[in-house]
Amino acid sequence: MSAEAVKKKRPVGVTAPEEEPEAHKGQLDVARGLENLPVSVWPRGAWPAPFQYTPDLVLGPGADIDPTQITFPGCICVKTPCFPGTCSCVRHDENYDDNMCLRDTGLEAKYAKPVFECNVLCQCSDHCRNRVVQKGLQFHLQVFQTDKKGWGLRTLEFIPKGRYVCEYAGEVLGFSEVQRRINLQTTYDSNYIIALREHVYNGQVMETFVDPTYVGNVGRFLNHSCEPNLLMIPVRIDSMVPKLALFAAKDILPGEELSYDYSGRFLNLMDTEDKERLDNGKLRKPCYCGAKSCTAFLPYDSSLYCPLEKASLSRQDSEDPCKCGSPASVFPSCKPLTLKEGQCLCGKQLAPPCKENSHFYLGT
Repeated sequence: MSAEAVKKKRPVGVTAPEEEPEAHKGQLDVARGLENLPVSVWPRGAWPAPFQYTPDLVLGPGADIDPTQITFPGCICVKTPCFPGTCSCVRHDENYDDNMCLRDTGLEAKYAKPVFECNVLCQCSDHCRNRVVQKGLQFHLQVFQTDKKGWGLRTLEFIPKGRYVCEYAGEVLGFSEVQRRINLQTTYDSNYIIALREHVYNGQVMETFVDPTYVGNVGRFLNHSCEPNLLMIPVRIDSMVPKLALFAAKDILPGEELSYDYSGRFLNLMDTEDKERLDNGKLRKPCYCGAKSCTAFLPYDSSLYCPLEKASLSRQDSEDPCKCGSPASVFPSCKPLTLKEGQCLCGKQLAPPCKENSHFYLGT
C-alpha cells in the first residue's frame, strides 16, 4: 500500500507519525535497547511507572516449567524448506505465508489454533518462514498517554493484516502466586495477569499465567477493546510454555492504538457459563474502548478472584498426562468446551478420546 493510499484511508482523529515528528525522534527507549527497535514515549517528558523490561517470558514464583528451557527437538530440514509432512515443527498446515503473515486470522475461523515455530535446535536456515515471533519487533511502536485509559500502545507505521506485532511477555506464575497477587490488588490497581487456558485432552486444560506488572515488555501497555485490531495466539518455539503472540487482525494504520480483547473471545467460542461469570458481584471497571459493540465494562476472569482457601480445596492437579506426553492440568471451575477429535496439542494424530486443541480463551 502506498503512502498516499494510507493517508487517504486514515480515519478522522488519527494522527500520522509524519505529522508529529517529535513523537518518536530523539526519545528515550522504553525497551532499554532490549528489542530490535526502540519504543518511544509520547508526550515528551512523560514516562510510565518503573518496571523491569524483558523481551521474553521469565520464570516467576510457582511456575512448573522454566520458559527459557529448551525442551523441543529440532527439525532436520536442510536441503528442503519446512513444509507440512516433511518438517517435524510444521505438523499440519503452514503457519505463515511468504509475507510472514499468519494464515488463520479471519473471523471465518471458529477457534484460534496454536502455532509451533522452528527452534534453536532446528537445522533449517534462520530465514525459514516458520520463524516469525522469535524475530521480535518488526514495527516501530510507541507508548502514549490516552485520555481515559492511562497508558496505551500504538503503531507508528502501517501493519498489514496477519503480521506479528508483539508478545505479551512477563513472569510465568503458578496458580497460588496468581491468587496471592490478585488478592493483594485494590480497586484502583490495574490487573495485568493473563490466564491462558488450552483444552487438550478429555476435558483437561493446560494453563499458563503471565504477569508483566513488575517484569514485562511493551505488551503490558495494550488496552482492551470490544472490537480489537490484534489477535492473541499461543506460539511455542523452544518449550511447552507458549509465547502469547499478538498478530494484526486487520490492516492497522499509522497512529492507530493497538488493542486486544482481554476476555480472549476474539476467534474463540464463549459458553453460557462464561457469560454468567463476568459479573459475580465484582466491582467492574468501565470500558472506554469506544467500539459500537462495547459492553461498557472491562472483562475479567472471576475464577482468579475466588478466596485462597476455596481455590486450594476446589483445585486439583491431574496425574494423568496426555498420551502424547504433554503436561495437562484440571481446572474444575472451567466448563470444558466441545472439541473436535483429531490431533492433540503436540500435533500427533490420536484416537478418541484425545481431542484437538481447538479452543483457548483467556481473561484479566
